[in-house]
Amino acid sequence: MQAIVVRDRDAGVAGLSLTEMPYPNGGENDVIVRVHSAGFISTELGWTGTWVDRAGRDRTPSIPGHDLSGVVAELGPGTTGLTVGQRVFGLTDWFRNGTLAEYTAVEARNLAPLPADVDHVTAAALPISGLTSWQALFDHAHLRPGQSVLIHGAAGGVASIAVQLAHEVGAVVIGTGRTADRDTVLSLGAHVFLDLETDKLEDAGEVDVVFDVIGGEILDRSAALVRAGGTLVTIVEKPTVKPMNGRAIFFVVESDRIQLAELAQRLRDGRVKPIVGAVRPLAESPDAFAPSRRTPGKTIIRISEGG
Repeated sequence: MQAIVVRDRDAGVAGLSLTEMPYPNGGENDVIVRVHSAGFISTELGWTGTWVDRAGRDRTPSIPGHDLSGVVAELGPGTTGLTVGQRVFGLTDWFRNGTLAEYTAVEARNLAPLPADVDHVTAAALPISGLTSWQALFDHAHLRPGQSVLIHGAAGGVASIAVQLAHEVGAVVIGTGRTADRDTVLSLGAHVFLDLETDKLEDAGEVDVVFDVIGGEILDRSAALVRAGGTLVTIVEKPTVKPMNGRAIFFVVESDRIQLAELAQRLRDGRVKPIVGAVRPLAESPDAFAPSRRTPGKTIIRISEGG
């Protein structure tokens, strides 16, 4: 099968190449998925899990990418709950070969059924962004109706979903971004847009929740905006500045079949819609990883048609 492969930790994006790789072996409780569309995070080449397995052993050459939408091609030993030919989507393990390939082996528990009326490109944009937003807002910050939430980078792949989920639950949503992001962020359901290029972050006032996807100075300054009893949640780095009378949480998203099903239902109902910034073929994945290729929303790699 064809796959995007990385072998050299020091080579960066230049080390990505389209290569013939062996068809994956499915272990116990795995499924083999024929991947139709896949997503990735541009920082993956710096992650430990891209280079080693859970025991710390080198696992190169490795295949990046962790979002996927596709069709079950084969069941591993003992696998139940899914069937061959079934449409699925989900988030693969950080320490195994990923989704930028024609086929990939995935633990069945990391996948959810994909409704027939949801296309693979849209579905592949949902797992990481949707699960991250859901877990940040509801599992960690416990966002409730009527509370206020400040969401940084609100036009991006992750935070754009967070804006929609927060709006749906009845929160007062303040979205931040660049000047060009204003109309997009407001159209997603934000009540207020804060321009990080021209406005003062402190103009947001006190909020119950801050969800950060930027890090650095923005993360540090955001701590002072969290009111007593509130929560600062980030997916970028462990906060060094914490709210005076609130919580600061750094977390890594985990797969959750029930949450994936909830997100799929919201997608079907039109309550959530991922922003797909670009759709590119598998061979163009290395170029899509390049930092200079920043696009609004999430870049999706289309690997096969149909399904």
